Amino acid sequence: MRHRKDHRKLSRTASHRKALLRNLVTALFQYERIETTVAKAKEARRVAERLITFGKQGDLAARRHVSRFVTRPAVVQKLFSTIAPWYTERHGGYTRIIRIGRRLGDAGEIAYLELMKTPEQREKERQDRIAAAEARETALKGVEEKKKAKNKSEATAEAAEEEKEKEKPRRGGKKDGGSAAPARKRTRTGVKTG
Repeated sequence: MRHRKDHRKLSRTASHRKALLRNLVTALFQYERIETTVAKAKEARRVAERLITFGKQGDLAARRHVSRFVTRPAVVQKLFSTIAPWYTERHGGYTRIIRIGRRLGDAGEIAYLELMKTPEQREKERQDRIAAAEARETALKGVEEKKKAKNKSEATAEAAEEEKEKEKPRRGGKKDGGSAAPARKRTRTGVKTG
């Protein structure tokens, strides 16, 4: 029986387990959604929700407490300035676990661990994704048009250079009285021979 056993060991030493949870929670706050096993997601959820509660407090002591656990200063800043204000009216339940099936290699159960968002936030993110996709498409079209124009200008420049080459009189020929001496060759040392 597992009476009074507080957490999952995840088959790791204490230091390895702490490092794993720090990385998972940092990634969760950075990307707002991560894919991991169900057991790791349940353990990371406990830590993440506590850190979001500290983020809601917003004072210096809370910021220092979070900075000891989250590995990147930019992510700490995001937690206090962006993520914590989402949950001012909410008392817990900041994350959710969505099971997505089993992994092919070892049949481990995989899940998404993500931050909960309001319907307005989800709609805004959807609109941002659509706008970004449209901007990417127009940028790609612009790049393709520039490439086509560049290729055309290079082709016309090459054709003009070929015309100039044909019009130039050749040196060293008998028609213009130049000498027919053989060209000098360069060796590796740079001394001219011939």
